[in-house]
Amino acid sequence: MDAVEGRGPSLVDVAALAGVSTQTVSRVSMGLDNVRPATRDRVLAAMAELGYAPNTAARALRYGSFRTIGVIAHRLARTGESRTVEAVVEAARREGYTVTLIDVESPSSDVVSAAATRLSHQAIDGLVIIRAETATPDTLALPPRLPVVVSDSRFVGHHPAVGADQADGARRATQHLLDLGHRTVHHVAGPADSAPAQLRAEAWRVALGEAGRPVPETVEGDWTAASGYAAGRGLAADTDVTAVFCANDEMAAGVLRALHEAGRAVPRDVSVVGFDDILLAEYLWPPLTTVVQDFDEIGRRLVARLLDQVRTGEIADGTDPEDLHEVVPVELKIRESTAPPRPPG
Repeated sequence: MDAVEGRGPSLVDVAALAGVSTQTVSRVSMGLDNVRPATRDRVLAAMAELGYAPNTAARALRYGSFRTIGVIAHRLARTGESRTVEAVVEAARREGYTVTLIDVESPSSDVVSAAATRLSHQAIDGLVIIRAETATPDTLALPPRLPVVVSDSRFVGHHPAVGADQADGARRATQHLLDLGHRTVHHVAGPADSAPAQLRAEAWRVALGEAGRPVPETVEGDWTAASGYAAGRGLAADTDVTAVFCANDEMAAGVLRALHEAGRAVPRDVSVVGFDDILLAEYLWPPLTTVVQDFDEIGRRLVARLLDQVRTGEIADGTDPEDLHEVVPVELKIRESTAPPRPPG
């Protein structure tokens, strides 16, 4: 059928052509899941035939929502950022929302604030900040009345925050190596401008201190396997090193290679633990013991916290006890890269 002359195709026209209700067309246009696949295909075909495009402004007026979430991330090549964004996108999709993403070139307050303002002008219902890094709650300026959640514990008391228990993960990794009988644990840390890296390093330091063990100097990497390899070459040359906790799995992979090239077997000579449990972790040789972050749960909670604000119209400022940091538990996945130290002699 043809749309009425003088105006573009409407939702009613699509419904008539597809043989469904206007409510079904609306659900399809919003990306909701509660539509049978065959029906969705029929509606999408009708939309394409008529050249129908949903009117997001009209939808916002009708439903009080654009059904879109803004996301600000920094350095998507990093495992934590990319997997958290992926989890947010999937959680939003399940709720019938799309995502508009900005990957900022710098985590400074000015850049993140500008990105937030830009997104607020692009018809979003709320904002997820994956990590602001060098921005602080005092310097980050966000549009007023915009629902916001962050995956950054430094913003607790300012905005609702959700994140993995970084400190507990590092503590578990360190304690696992001590329990195996290692005298101390060396640490390949993430970059100094990373809040998760600093949380992991501090928990490692505290765990060693509480156990009365020596606290070696950290070796700083930049999350890449190359930096782990460079750190590993130095560690491999020190025969006193028998256990290494790396702040992420990519750096651990680099350490494994450096140790292998130096003729130091893992875990016979040196035990290695990573963090994140990337997909390749169990296929490295030896398979890597690592701290598992539940990125899917983090994404789900971030979206749930944000949509609570969107739906109620009540903007959480993080000062209410119910708005405090939601900590998602971690677990230690023990594989073949860790073992008791080799007896001397």
